[in-house]
Amino acid sequence: MFDLFRLWFGAVLRIFRARRSLLLENLALRQQLTVLKRLHPKPRLGLLDKLFWVVARRFWSNWKDSLLLVIPETVVRWHRAGFRLYWAMLCKVRKRVGGGRRISKQIRQLIFQMVAENPTWGAPRLHGELLMLGFDISERTISRWMRRAPSVVRQTDRRVLRVRRARLTFSKISEARAVQIKGLGLSL
Repeated sequence: MFDLFRLWFGAVLRIFRARRSLLLENLALRQQLTVLKRLHPKPRLGLLDKLFWVVARRFWSNWKDSLLLVIPETVVRWHRAGFRLYWAMLCKVRKRVGGGRRISKQIRQLIFQMVAENPTWGAPRLHGELLMLGFDISERTISRWMRRAPSVVRQTDRRVLRVRRARLTFSKISEARAVQIKGLGLSL
């Protein structure tokens, strides 16, 4: 008896599921017809139309079967764009969570100056120097600001390479003159 009841109950559910699927398909097709009936030569989907398809994608498994105006990847792209917009707006509204106090512009300039003057120093050394000067800043904050420092270090590297090239050129010239002098039989 219980098996017969379960069989009938499943059949009734399947009928309603088929009806639900048919209703959703009719709704999707009607929505596309209203878009096509608009007076524009090339109908465009508005914000509510896009929202309809994003919601249909979320709650209806056969949404791709009745989609005619756009390809399914477009609906997926709309969904992702909406998700990005949602989180971007949420992050703008939300207050800053965690983290310490903001460091002043003078301390940032000091970090930049120390990085420029001492390019071989890392964050631990700068942290120690700043602690000795009386600034209580975490090493992690210093390393973050070191990455944002202007690229003065690269200019000093170029200067070092220029000096090395000049020395190398001078040594080559002096070696060539020494060879010439030895060739003449003169001694230095």
